[in-house]
Amino acid sequence: MRIIFMGTPAFAVPALDALVAAGHDVIAVYTRAPQPANRGKGLTRSAVHDRAEALGIPVHMPRTLRDPAAQTAFSALAADVAVVAAYGLLLPQAILEAPARGCLNIHASLLPRWRGAAPIQRAILAGDAETGVTIMAMEAGLDTGPMIRHRATPVAGKTAGELTAELAAMGAELLVDVLAAPWTATPQPETGVTLAPKLSKAEARLDVTQPAAQLERAVRAYNPAPGAFIEVAGERLKILSASVAPGGLAPGVIGAGLAIGTADGVLQPLIVQRAGKPVMPVRDLLNGWSLPPGTRLA
Repeated sequence: MRIIFMGTPAFAVPALDALVAAGHDVIAVYTRAPQPANRGKGLTRSAVHDRAEALGIPVHMPRTLRDPAAQTAFSALAADVAVVAAYGLLLPQAILEAPARGCLNIHASLLPRWRGAAPIQRAILAGDAETGVTIMAMEAGLDTGPMIRHRATPVAGKTAGELTAELAAMGAELLVDVLAAPWTATPQPETGVTLAPKLSKAEARLDVTQPAAQLERAVRAYNPAPGAFIEVAGERLKILSASVAPGGLAPGVIGAGLAIGTADGVLQPLIVQRAGKPVMPVRDLLNGWSLPPGTRLA
């Protein structure tokens, strides 16, 4: 097939590679324009941009697809299908209708659960037992299009980073399977719809009025970004891994080994990071930073 690929982050790269490996003619890649990097390092190209360039595929970076000229250029590519994976720009109706067989989306949830920008993190936060990927035919609504295929996997204590990598590979494989034969799409159920809004940095601050089990899920959901954190002794401390234990600490009070009292149980940080410092086990942190039991979080 003649395919336009539309994606931006690392999550989309396995799908692009899989399409090329399967022998499809990826005639163009659409991705977001370079974005400012952290710490004043200038503009950074997307992971998909870098991979497309390495594969010798022409790259397009329109700021918007609402512009008639951009729509005309897209249509002129005469694609059989467009494949979308975490692209990041709204696709107007003219774009959705341009490929002969429409636009397919790789969405990282079991639709209709977790429609929106952060399905992986929201599934972890909610304590879902499983999540997965859905290949769907796109329409104008937010992840409302009819479903073609889906595949599930257990959440089972995985971080968002681990689950993202797993679902990226799973989605790539499922996409190639879908394109290998004629497909049909089934409307999404009207029940079971949940939304997965984009994460905010403010959400990543751990709220010790919640149970420890919920906070442990937050630690996994915000790993690797933006990173769950607490504020203690005048510093922000990221928590990258933690476990849950019973205990009698009051919410917000630190015990031995940096154990943190919560509304129900104790959150025990395992891997942490001080601002400007490397990631380290909590025992190494405490070797060089005195946080006596009884210290309260800010």
